[in-house]
This record gives sequence, structure tokens and C-alpha cells, in this order.
Amino acid sequence: MQRRTFIKNSALGAVALSAYGFIQFDGSNYIGDCETTTDILGPFYRPGSPVKNNLALKDEPGNPIELSGIIRHKDCKTPYQKAKIELWHCDAKGVYDNSSAEFKYRGTTWSDDNGNYSFNTILPVAYDAGGGHVRPAHFHLMITAEGYQPLVTQLYFTGDTHIKKDRYASSPKATARILNVQKLNNGTKKVVYNVSMAEVLHLEAASVEKLTGVYTDISNKNKPVELFSKDNVLWMKNEAFGNKFEYTGNNTFEEADNPTGMYWKLHFELMESGAVKLTENYVDDDLVKHTDTYLKEK
Repeated sequence: MQRRTFIKNSALGAVALSAYGFIQFDGSNYIGDCETTTDILGPFYRPGSPVKNNLALKDEPGNPIELSGIIRHKDCKTPYQKAKIELWHCDAKGVYDNSSAEFKYRGTTWSDDNGNYSFNTILPVAYDAGGGHVRPAHFHLMITAEGYQPLVTQLYFTGDTHIKKDRYASSPKATARILNVQKLNNGTKKVVYNVSMAEVLHLEAASVEKLTGVYTDISNKNKPVELFSKDNVLWMKNEAFGNKFEYTGNNTFEEADNPTGMYWKLHFELMESGAVKLTENYVDDDLVKHTDTYLKEK
């Protein structure tokens, strides 16, 4: 059993952020004969997508495709019934629906008694993410199953010429998530992605809540950031919903599963005044280390 703690300055009293459970996920692979790898959540996740597995929209362009697979327990064999599967992706123009009530190309479904799930949608396209960086076409998935760590991942497609220049898709961890696109007799396409779950680590909600709130950049007061908690996990608010951070020890949280050489870390200091100091360190596509410092007043 591995146990991690987040301890407040002892002069102020202790607040513990703990994790319990046998860890079956080593950072890249799930224990067992099968392999399921994670990827960054990405900036465009929105919770609460409607329960539907047909995401195709009438009169909108796009190549029809079916995404299907099986959700299994950690033994890589036993089907997991009623796992929650959330899918989201861009439209045929490379645009995400981040705000409309329609939740375009966003949907939620549940695995059946045999662990099967499926979505009917369109094949997403590559898009310019800014700064000349073109992201390859990809699906986003979040799979939640009671008793296991939620799985966040991205799925790519063979033959996409943008993969080799994308640090996420070209990571060795992503190899099993570059899927073959099958062409069916009816003219549509199909991809298959099977998943095996890993055990969950529980965080104490009260400790995470100590870190939530609005932080002001000490060098630019017009540049605030907001941290919030969802399902006992720390998130940083963005235009769609938020970026998810996992506790890694030593008062530090990190966005999981960035490519080698890239990271995004949040380090906290709880001050005697009751304020919280946040130091944000990150290395982005430019491979240059950036540091910003924020303060949340008591």
C-alpha cells in the first residue's frame, strides 16, 4: 500500500491530503496482460454531456465513423458493467463546442452487461492549436468506473501525418492509442478501443478545498487564475471547464501524462497569514521553463 500526504506547515496545524489503496498503475501501464494508457485531459472538457451515443448531426459535414470497444476490470478479462464513457471531439472544421446547450460532438454512454460501448459520430480533423502547432485528429475519452481511477485518454488514427510532429501523439505511451480505421461495406468507418481499468486513489475533500479559490498573479493583478474541486480532484478553470491536476507529493500537483520534457506543476505554500502562495511551473511546446507566482488572500 502506498500512502501520500499533503501536510500544511506544522506551525499552523496539520491538514492531510491522503491517498489510500493498492496502486496498480505505474504511470504508463495498467497491471495485467493488457495495456491502457492515459493522455492529458486537454482544455476542452465539459462535464454533463447528454446521455447519447449517436453524436452525428443532420446537415453538418463530416465522415461517419463508429467508435466501439469493451471496458474490463483490472484483470483485463472480466467485463465492467455500467462504466460511464464520455466522448468529445471537434467538428469537421476543427472547432469544439465549448458553450452551447447542444453539446455538439459531446456525449455520454454506459457499458452494457458484456462491457461493450459504442458511439456513432464523425471523424474529427486536425486543427491549428496556435503558434503553428497542428494537433492531429483525435477523440477524447473519460471513463469512470466505481472502484477505479478515472481514465482520461486521447485516441489518434493511423496515417495522420501530423502525429510525428505532435509531442502527445508521438509519445511512446501513445502507440497503442493510434488506431486503425476500418472501412465498412456501407461506406462508413470504424475504430475499436478496448480499456482495462486501474484502482482509484481517494483524496480527502477537505484538504483539496483548502487550495481552491481565486489566485492573483503577484506581478500582474489583471491575470487571475481560479482553482476548484470536482470529485475530490483539483482543477484550474479555463474557457470550457478546467485542467485537471493530480497530487504528486511535496505540496505539488501536476497535470498527468504530458510528453517527455513537458510538464505543468502547481506548488503550494500555506502562509502564516492564512494566505496561500501558488507557484506555477510549466514547460510547453516551446520546451522553455516558465514560472508564475500567485497569491490567494485569506
